[in-house]
Amino acid sequence: MAATINRPVNPTSTGTPARRPVDYVWAIARISIGWIFLWAFLDKTFGWGFATPANRAWISGGSPTTGFLKGTGENALGGFFSSLAGQAWVDWLFMAGLLGIGLALILGVGTRIAAATSSIMLVLMWAAELPLANNPFMDDHIIYSIVLVGLALANAGTTLGLGNLPIVQRNPYLK
Repeated sequence: MAATINRPVNPTSTGTPARRPVDYVWAIARISIGWIFLWAFLDKTFGWGFATPANRAWISGGSPTTGFLKGTGENALGGFFSSLAGQAWVDWLFMAGLLGIGLALILGVGTRIAAATSSIMLVLMWAAELPLANNPFMDDHIIYSIVLVGLALANAGTTLGLGNLPIVQRNPYLK
Protein backbone atom coordinates (compact mmCIF):
# COMPACT_ATOMS: atom_id res chain seq x y z
CA MET A 1 0.00 0.00 0.00
CA ALA A 2 1.34 3.44 -0.90
CA ALA A 3 2.09 5.85 1.90
CA THR A 4 0.05 9.02 1.96
CA ILE A 5 1.30 12.38 3.04
CA ASN A 6 -1.14 14.21 5.29
CA ARG A 7 -1.01 17.84 4.30
CA PRO A 8 -3.55 20.47 5.24
CA VAL A 9 -6.19 21.13 2.62
CA ASN A 10 -6.25 24.61 1.17
CA PRO A 11 -9.54 26.12 2.46
CA THR A 12 -9.98 28.24 -0.69
CA SER A 13 -9.68 25.36 -3.13
CA THR A 14 -11.55 22.20 -4.00
CA GLY A 15 -9.62 19.74 -1.89
CA THR A 16 -6.09 20.38 -3.18
CA PRO A 17 -3.36 20.29 -0.55
CA ALA A 18 -2.09 23.62 0.74
CA ARG A 19 1.26 24.63 -0.70
CA ARG A 20 4.24 24.79 1.59
CA PRO A 21 7.37 26.85 0.91
CA VAL A 22 9.30 23.64 0.18
CA ASP A 23 6.81 22.83 -2.61
CA TYR A 24 7.87 26.04 -4.36
CA VAL A 25 11.55 25.26 -3.84
CA TRP A 26 11.07 21.84 -5.50
CA ALA A 27 9.02 23.44 -8.30
CA ILE A 28 11.70 26.05 -9.01
CA ALA A 29 14.38 23.34 -8.93
CA ARG A 30 12.27 21.28 -11.38
CA ILE A 31 11.81 24.18 -13.78
CA SER A 32 15.48 25.20 -13.50
CA ILE A 33 16.81 21.74 -14.26
CA GLY A 34 14.23 21.44 -17.04
CA TRP A 35 15.61 24.64 -18.54
CA ILE A 36 19.16 23.22 -18.42
CA PHE A 37 18.02 20.23 -20.51
CA LEU A 38 15.87 22.31 -22.87
CA TRP A 39 18.61 24.90 -23.35
CA ALA A 40 21.14 22.17 -24.19
CA PHE A 41 18.70 20.90 -26.83
CA LEU A 42 18.16 24.38 -28.31
CA ASP A 43 21.83 25.37 -28.33
CA LYS A 44 22.93 22.06 -29.88
CA THR A 45 20.13 22.22 -32.46
CA PHE A 46 20.57 25.83 -33.58
CA GLY A 47 24.16 26.60 -32.56
CA TRP A 48 23.45 29.80 -30.68
CA GLY A 49 27.08 30.05 -29.68
CA PHE A 50 26.99 29.18 -26.00
CA ALA A 51 28.31 25.61 -26.03
CA THR A 52 27.75 25.02 -29.75
CA PRO A 53 28.93 27.35 -32.50
CA ALA A 54 26.56 27.87 -35.45
CA ASN A 55 28.73 25.87 -37.86
CA ARG A 56 28.49 22.79 -35.56
CA ALA A 57 24.72 23.02 -34.95
CA TRP A 58 22.64 19.92 -35.49
CA ILE A 59 20.58 21.65 -38.21
CA SER A 60 23.86 22.52 -39.98
CA GLY A 61 24.92 18.88 -40.07
CA GLY A 62 26.86 18.81 -36.82
CA SER A 63 26.70 15.96 -34.35
CA PRO A 64 25.46 16.91 -30.88
CA THR A 65 27.29 13.99 -29.26
CA THR A 66 30.66 14.04 -31.00
CA GLY A 67 32.36 16.77 -28.96
CA PHE A 68 31.68 15.20 -25.59
CA LEU A 69 32.07 11.56 -26.56
CA LYS A 70 35.25 11.98 -28.62
CA GLY A 71 36.79 13.70 -25.59
CA THR A 72 36.36 10.56 -23.48
CA GLY A 73 38.94 8.47 -25.36
CA GLU A 74 41.54 8.50 -22.57
CA ASN A 75 39.01 7.68 -19.83
CA ALA A 76 38.35 4.25 -18.34
CA LEU A 77 35.35 3.54 -20.59
CA GLY A 78 36.47 5.92 -23.32
CA GLY A 79 36.80 3.32 -26.03
CA PHE A 80 33.15 2.37 -25.69
CA PHE A 81 31.85 5.94 -25.50
CA SER A 82 34.15 7.22 -28.28
CA SER A 83 32.74 4.53 -30.56
CA LEU A 84 29.26 6.03 -30.10
CA ALA A 85 30.32 9.55 -31.11
CA GLY A 86 28.62 10.89 -34.21
CA GLN A 87 26.34 7.92 -34.81
CA ALA A 88 22.96 9.16 -36.03
CA TRP A 89 20.93 6.95 -33.68
CA VAL A 90 22.95 8.19 -30.69
CA ASP A 91 22.46 11.83 -31.77
CA TRP A 92 18.70 11.37 -32.22
CA LEU A 93 18.28 9.51 -28.93
CA PHE A 94 20.33 12.12 -27.05
CA MET A 95 18.48 15.07 -28.58
CA ALA A 96 15.05 13.48 -28.06
CA GLY A 97 16.05 12.89 -24.45
CA LEU A 98 17.15 16.50 -23.93
CA LEU A 99 13.94 17.85 -25.47
CA GLY A 100 11.57 15.42 -23.75
CA ILE A 101 13.17 15.73 -20.33
CA GLY A 102 13.38 19.51 -20.59
CA LEU A 103 9.73 19.93 -21.59
CA ALA A 104 8.46 17.40 -19.04
CA LEU A 105 10.27 19.09 -16.17
CA ILE A 106 9.30 22.62 -17.19
CA LEU A 107 5.64 21.66 -17.69
CA GLY A 108 5.45 19.42 -14.61
CA VAL A 109 3.99 16.49 -16.54
CA GLY A 110 5.83 13.19 -16.78
CA THR A 111 8.18 14.20 -13.99
CA ARG A 112 8.69 10.60 -12.89
CA ILE A 113 9.60 9.48 -16.41
CA ALA A 114 11.83 12.53 -16.83
CA ALA A 115 13.58 11.77 -13.52
CA ALA A 116 14.23 8.16 -14.55
CA THR A 117 15.40 8.89 -18.10
CA SER A 118 17.50 11.89 -17.14
CA SER A 119 19.14 9.90 -14.36
CA ILE A 120 20.08 7.22 -16.90
CA MET A 121 21.46 9.87 -19.25
CA LEU A 122 23.38 11.59 -16.46
CA VAL A 123 24.84 8.36 -15.08
CA LEU A 124 26.03 7.44 -18.60
CA MET A 125 27.68 10.87 -18.91
CA TRP A 126 29.25 10.35 -15.47
CA ALA A 127 30.57 6.93 -16.54
CA ALA A 128 32.06 8.45 -19.70
CA GLU A 129 34.16 10.78 -17.56
CA LEU A 130 35.59 8.10 -15.24
CA PRO A 131 37.99 8.39 -13.53
CA LEU A 132 36.86 11.78 -12.28
CA ALA A 133 39.44 14.53 -11.98
CA ASN A 134 38.26 16.14 -8.74
CA ASN A 135 36.60 13.41 -6.68
CA PRO A 136 36.79 9.61 -6.49
CA PHE A 137 33.12 9.13 -7.47
CA MET A 138 30.88 12.17 -6.84
CA ASP A 139 30.20 14.91 -9.39
CA ASP A 140 27.39 17.11 -10.65
CA HIS A 141 25.88 14.32 -12.77
CA ILE A 142 25.21 12.25 -9.66
CA ILE A 143 23.94 15.28 -7.71
CA TYR A 144 21.51 16.15 -10.52
CA SER A 145 20.28 12.54 -10.54
CA ILE A 146 19.65 12.61 -6.80
CA VAL A 147 17.76 15.92 -7.08
CA LEU A 148 15.70 14.60 -10.00
CA VAL A 149 14.64 11.56 -7.99
CA GLY A 150 13.70 13.95 -5.17
CA LEU A 151 11.59 15.97 -7.60
CA ALA A 152 9.68 12.87 -8.62
CA LEU A 153 9.19 11.69 -5.03
CA ALA A 154 8.05 15.16 -3.96
CA ASN A 155 5.47 15.22 -6.76
CA ALA A 156 7.02 18.52 -7.81
CA GLY A 157 4.96 18.77 -11.00
CA THR A 158 1.85 19.79 -9.04
CA THR A 159 3.29 23.14 -7.93
CA LEU A 160 3.85 25.68 -10.70
CA GLY A 161 3.16 22.95 -13.23
CA LEU A 162 0.47 20.97 -14.96
CA GLY A 163 0.70 18.02 -12.59
CA ASN A 164 -2.72 18.79 -11.10
CA LEU A 165 -4.57 18.35 -14.39
CA PRO A 166 -7.24 15.66 -14.06
CA ILE A 167 -5.71 13.57 -16.86
CA VAL A 168 -2.36 13.59 -15.04
CA GLN A 169 -3.96 12.68 -11.73
CA ARG A 170 -5.89 9.78 -13.33
CA ASN A 171 -2.77 8.40 -15.07
CA PRO A 172 0.12 7.82 -12.65
CA TYR A 173 2.61 7.42 -15.50
CA LEU A 174 2.00 11.11 -16.35
CA LYS A 175 2.92 12.31 -12.85
